[in-house]
Amino acid sequence: MGTGITIEQITAEDTLPLRRDLLYPGQPLAAVRLERDQDGIHFGVLEAGRLVSVGSLFPDGREAQFRKLATLQEAQGRGYGSMLIKHMQQHCREAGIPLLWCNARQTAEGFYTRLGFKRAGEYFVKSNITYTRMEQTLHGKKNLTVIPAIDIIDGKCVRLTQGDYAQQKVYNEHPLEVAKTFEDIGVKRLHLVDLDGARKGAVVNWKVLDAIAGKTSLVVDFGGGIKTGEDLRIVFENGAALATIGSIAVKDPELFFGWVRQYGPDKIFLGADVKEEKIAVGGWLETTDLSVFDFLEQHTSHGIRHIFCTDIAKDGLLQGPSIALYKKILERFPDIDFVASGGVSNIQDVTDLQEAGCSGVIIGKAIYEGRITMEALKELIIKNE
Repeated sequence: MGTGITIEQITAEDTLPLRRDLLYPGQPLAAVRLERDQDGIHFGVLEAGRLVSVGSLFPDGREAQFRKLATLQEAQGRGYGSMLIKHMQQHCREAGIPLLWCNARQTAEGFYTRLGFKRAGEYFVKSNITYTRMEQTLHGKKNLTVIPAIDIIDGKCVRLTQGDYAQQKVYNEHPLEVAKTFEDIGVKRLHLVDLDGARKGAVVNWKVLDAIAGKTSLVVDFGGGIKTGEDLRIVFENGAALATIGSIAVKDPELFFGWVRQYGPDKIFLGADVKEEKIAVGGWLETTDLSVFDFLEQHTSHGIRHIFCTDIAKDGLLQGPSIALYKKILERFPDIDFVASGGVSNIQDVTDLQEAGCSGVIIGKAIYEGRITMEALKELIIKNE
């Protein structure tokens, strides 16, 4: 297992020490057993072979309850709880179970809401702790997160064609205005790319990030030029919710995996930039011999789940996305949160990506060229809420 992060099915007995230490400190192990433990399916996150997070799933016909989610204190904040829940969501989908629920502590309601759960009952008190039922419907198509892109050169909003810096077009000199326009129609997530940083090999346009993160409520992922721990610190300190990282994950995987351990996999948005199914790096200026499938295999084994893929051959051409490639990726990696990027030209392309199983789509040029209007974008967002 090495230094990787994996999710494995474990026994009920395996869960007891973490359950006890985190949820019922000082109690004997026998006191934390559940009556239905023998009927449950128990999962654990292992970090370098060490069990650091556990959760138990109890299917019952067309619904399943998960219980006793617990993560070692020193491993908290790394996204392991989210990973376990997403793993159980996928397990339920594959088993044809349409409803997943839990009795959540009131203090954790926001956490479950961010994972797609909704409150479905009144608050109740047990052992002086306030709980509520949170549930999520899993059947049917996944909701699709619409993620507009803002690419930055010299502090301005631009778009490139096929990653070519010689083919750039300035759409707006004030990226904050663009971000606020997106926010006004209901956009929740933004993909911000520092193209100067990607070319230089160090973060350049952090002030744009600071302005957008500070003056909007958008959840911003920021990429371009993140090559050192200092770059990563700058990105997070200036308001990025996620760091978009591509080249360094290829060129220095051990450094990258160190960041994953330090910040947690939920803070990393892994970029797989692809040309003829091979990974490209350095602002798409260099194509490697590494296949996208080997790249994803290497990184998902370390707990990475937030991934986006851009087919450079499609990007900026408004000729449709690489549906076939994305289907191949999702068939091999069904548990990942997969965001498609590149080639989107109209709403039908977005629908096709959703049908293919993508959980999100990054849209750039189609918006700026008016192929997808703000009204259509707003309707798409409402449809997927």
